[in-house]
Formats: sequence, structure tokens, C-alpha cells
Amino acid sequence: MANKGNAAKKPPGKAPGGGKSAGRTRRAVLFGGLGLVAAAAIAGREEIGRVWRLVPGVAKPRKEGELDHAGASWTAASPANWRRADRPDDYRVDRIVVHVTQGGFESSVDAFRNPWHKASAHYIVRQDGHIEQMVRELDVAFHAGSRSMNERSVGIEHVGFVDRPQDFTETMYAASARLAADVCRRYGIPADRAHILGHSEVPGADHTDPGRHWDWDRYLGLVREALRAPAPTPMPTASAKTG
Repeated sequence: MANKGNAAKKPPGKAPGGGKSAGRTRRAVLFGGLGLVAAAAIAGREEIGRVWRLVPGVAKPRKEGELDHAGASWTAASPANWRRADRPDDYRVDRIVVHVTQGGFESSVDAFRNPWHKASAHYIVRQDGHIEQMVRELDVAFHAGSRSMNERSVGIEHVGFVDRPQDFTETMYAASARLAADVCRRYGIPADRAHILGHSEVPGADHTDPGRHWDWDRYLGLVREALRAPAPTPMPTASAKTG
């Protein structure tokens, strides 16, 4: 009876359960919707900004075969295996991902030049210390299996197999460490395990490289040592091999 009496006394035109509550619900929906619109607008503005940076005359000037690391050689990966960008202006670079090719040098280069491969890395390091650059650091290489990690990282492949520790030579470690130090210096990346990680450590990754035989303590020690040395002199444009 009490409920019926209370219901009879409600002002006309107001829904059962109370008008104030319904009003608050409508306002919450309205403000929530405005919040989503604002978030979408910010995201859209960032994406527009990224596209704008790729317009000729706005993006950084670049030359075919130009190198980011002194001493590297250049072979262009297929454009199907990377995405043009203008890093770090459009995406910050704060990670290095260490890979192992699970194959030889020539087969790895050929894979990155193959448009059907759908993957690449910025660099490949051989056992003799030779470094091949295949994607500019400005651009996003498809190497980590994660869009967000690809956008924020530089990928370094090492020729060899994860179950063959003899493939990771002293010369390879030294050359890769100098390269990693150069990347760290360029983007202000700390030389630690939070920022230099293996492919297997990328969230969602299904790869195992560089594997248990990769000597992280040795590698990071060499990277830090290289960071204490003078920065390498920028290299001129190399003769390019396109894919």
C-alpha cells in the first residue's frame, strides 16, 4: 500500500523511479558521448598530423640509399614490407628489438626484398660484423608482429639460428652493439632490458628469438661501452640495391 500511495503522489509527466535519476542518466550519457567524440577528434588530429608530415616538402628530405648508421651497406626492402613514416616526429622511437634470422644472410635479404614476405627489419648483422640496412629508421618496418611495437622500435636481425650459440660471434656482438648504441644515442633510448628487448618479449609475440643462447649481459655491456665512445660520423648516400 505504501508504494501505491507514493506512486500516486509523483508529479505528472515524470517516469517511475524518480525524474532526478533519469536526468542524471541522460547527462551521463551526453557527457560520455562528448568524451568519446573528443577522444576521436584527438586521435583523428594525430592521424591527420602523421599524414601531413608525409606530404612532399613537409616530410624530412631523403635520398635513395641514404644510411642511418656509419659503416652499413644499403639494400632496399620491398615497400610491401614496411610503411612510410616520418619518425620520430610522427611516432616516438623508444625501443630496439633484437631478432635472429633463422637463416643465412642472402636468404634473409632476399626475403625482405620479396613483396609477398610481408616482413622486414631495419638492419641485418652478419657474423663477420657486416651490417645491411634495408629500411630507413624514419619508416616503420614490419618486424615485431605488433603494430604499436613496430611504430616505436628499430628492428635488428642477426644472422644465425637460435639453437646455435656459435653463430653469435664476438664480431657480431660488437658490431650490433655499436649499431644499437648509435640508435640509442639518436633517440635517447636507455641501454637497458626494458628498452632493448628480444622478439620473444614483444607482447603477443609467437617467436622465440633471440633465444637462450643470446648473451644479454655481454650485449648490453658492449652497448653501454659504445655509448661512452664518440658518436660515429654520418655516412654519405650508399649505392643502392632496390627490391
